[in-house]
Amino acid sequence: MLLTIDVGNTQTVLGLFEGEEVIEHWRINTDPRRTADEIAVVLQGLVQQSPLLAETDISGIALCSTVPSVLHEMREMCRRYYGDVPAVIVEPGVKTGVPVRMDNPKEVGADRVVNALAAVHTHGGPALVVDFGTATTFDAVSAKGEYVGGAIAPGIEISIDALSSRGAQLHKIELVRPRNVIAKNTVEALQSGIIFGFAGQVDGIVERMADELAADPDEVTVIATGGLAPLVLEESRSIDVFEPWLTLIGLRLIYERNTA
Repeated sequence: MLLTIDVGNTQTVLGLFEGEEVIEHWRINTDPRRTADEIAVVLQGLVQQSPLLAETDISGIALCSTVPSVLHEMREMCRRYYGDVPAVIVEPGVKTGVPVRMDNPKEVGADRVVNALAAVHTHGGPALVVDFGTATTFDAVSAKGEYVGGAIAPGIEISIDALSSRGAQLHKIELVRPRNVIAKNTVEALQSGIIFGFAGQVDGIVERMADELAADPDEVTVIATGGLAPLVLEESRSIDVFEPWLTLIGLRLIYERNTA
């Protein structure tokens, strides 16, 4: 089985593939202070508690990281605890099959290139990927499968944290859809601003990007992914499909490209 690891700024998502299917998955906090040994303990604990597999079932590892310090420890964890297992880390020199058409391709986060590959593989191009994570990122993929650019906006949780820290009477809230857009209390007012506000932001940016990406914007497939995506899916008019394991799918494809 292939273990895929997507290390984000706030959370790390792990998934186990049997063939092309994700059969097990976990989500843990990303802690830059965690050592390779601690990562191994957490990983082995998760694996051992799963009724679907044993630790010995892991036959390959594919990972990407947006946090350099965690990437270093992940690399050491693979070397020390899974030294006999083929591991592919998405970094310069790894074959992705995605041409990056940016002023400085090295600036593009590994996860965004991985998402672009998975988007083309699952839905074809042109496509836009909206990833709801620590930041909300928008990535454009051409009909030829090229990564041609994107946009980055503050994420939902970042916005809530900023509001609660700068507003004396504003506190962190449960993120659920309020009864109405015009709220009758502070909690629902915050929920309305966050949920409907981010849905409007997504629709506005997607519309503008689709106009630039393709002669016919209707040909552009808009794919949402990320742990916070379900919050705005029903409120957005522009999202065509929700693919929760988009990054993990891309990691599987890159692993296959580099170990064939």
